[in-house]
Amino acid sequence: MSRILALDYGTKRTGIAVTDPLQLIASGLCTVNTPELMTFLQQYLSEESVACVVLGAPRRWDNTTGPIEDEIQAFIQRFQSLFPLMPLDRQDERFTSMMAQQAMIDGGLKKAKRQDKALVDQISATLILQSYLTKKR
Repeated sequence: MSRILALDYGTKRTGIAVTDPLQLIASGLCTVNTPELMTFLQQYLSEESVACVVLGAPRRWDNTTGPIEDEIQAFIQRFQSLFPLMPLDRQDERFTSMMAQQAMIDGGLKKAKRQDKALVDQISATLILQSYLTKKR
């Protein structure tokens, strides 16, 4: 089988998570500076078998879109022009940053490590992917 790749898109950094080939386990992969994201995706998608890409959908508590949605829509257009055959799904990412912070506290990470925004983004991408896998089952 192929992996599923998830993105927690941000203006500065994008957290990336991926499943195992059987699509059972979501794991953090890395965090990429957003201006370098397309280059990363071109390389990764050429080297790995990926079934689809899941992109976080930022929603507020009242289900309205977040302010970054315009940038995400521009990213989606660029992505679909570069990878026209790659399916792209959206997954609600509401509260993933708070959940990532709590997971780091529960995991016993020191305060300095918990303030690492790149790690928070990567964990958020993992939570987005895990939610997607749960919904898919």
